[in-house]
Amino acid sequence: MTSLSFETTRRVYCEPGASTKLGALMAELGATRVMLVTDPGVMKLGLPDAALASLKAAGIAVVIYDKTEADPPERLVHDAAAAARAHRTDGVVGFGGGSSMDIAKLVALLGNSDQPLAEMYGIGNAKGRRLPLVQVPTTAGTGSEVTGISIITTGESEKKGVVSPLLLPDIALLDADLTLGLPRGVTAATGVDAMVHAIEAYTSKHKKNPMSDALAREALRQLSKNIRIVCSPEGAKDRNARSEMLLGAMLAGMSFANSPVAAVHALAYPVGGHFHVPHGLSNALMLPHVLRFNLEVETAAAQYAELAPILLSSKSFASASAGAGALLAELEAIIDDVKLEKQLRQVGISHNHLPMLAKDAMNQQRLLVNNPREIGYDDALRIYEQAL
Repeated sequence: MTSLSFETTRRVYCEPGASTKLGALMAELGATRVMLVTDPGVMKLGLPDAALASLKAAGIAVVIYDKTEADPPERLVHDAAAAARAHRTDGVVGFGGGSSMDIAKLVALLGNSDQPLAEMYGIGNAKGRRLPLVQVPTTAGTGSEVTGISIITTGESEKKGVVSPLLLPDIALLDADLTLGLPRGVTAATGVDAMVHAIEAYTSKHKKNPMSDALAREALRQLSKNIRIVCSPEGAKDRNARSEMLLGAMLAGMSFANSPVAAVHALAYPVGGHFHVPHGLSNALMLPHVLRFNLEVETAAAQYAELAPILLSSKSFASASAGAGALLAELEAIIDDVKLEKQLRQVGISHNHLPMLAKDAMNQQRLLVNNPREIGYDDALRIYEQAL
């Protein structure tokens, strides 16, 4: 008999223009003084304008925190939380990419808890109750709108996670119109990031379950069908494809929130932390090499083979090894077709940096334990060498 637990965001709205519902939904949650967490680029593009108008129409006082950075450092969380307290915030909106949504989660918790952030890191360590929280993603990648996870950079480069169902948002608004102007590089990197979420959730050593499996498979179907379209000049403004990418990223988020990611992420985090490589691109750089390493485990190869027909129009394969190899080849073809960098040296990493990256990857035991094949320092070093 299968034993599982499954948690996710309570409500989801997926339709072009969904962000115009924000004011009514925040009022329904009882919020009267809202902080909207976003970043300077999103503000410059005017993406929150319709959502802000809806908040104003609902009579909700709004303060905007737009200092979010990629790989958000801990100081930004403290800064945003202080601003929220000064505003007497009783509701929080994350509006942007994963970094803005991750900060918003912690602001919602810190705004209603006396627990220090330092005590929240890890799995199940956060206490108290959070403020009402709505997430509005502007990229189809992180799935943060449906996960109880927030990843923060501590110190110079180390990433730590707060993992708790307390961080699960009340509502996710998926508005394809917000993604129509995304540059190809961002679209590609975040799309591959979402695919990594689905693949690692499907092959996770711990907590793999039928619900996460079903979500991962459907996520891969949506993402693989549309990623080349939205990364092409003629398809960049395709609202239907953009909407399906958002939906796929969200389904992948639901999947990995309940069947956690593994070594691709563990090895990608030091790349992003030290060299400020966007998270999605870091994952894309590591994906083929970690999968190739995992193929030595029969169970992992069989699971990769199960996913291959989703990406390859229901082709059948003579063996699990052939199917797994076909999946790997198709993922590499997608990375090629959406024009992402494929080698660490292309993002400024040299052979001399690899021992540092391997050492830092070993700090990500929370993720490494989920990998189908055990990874030690020497293994990580070899994987980085292959990715160089």
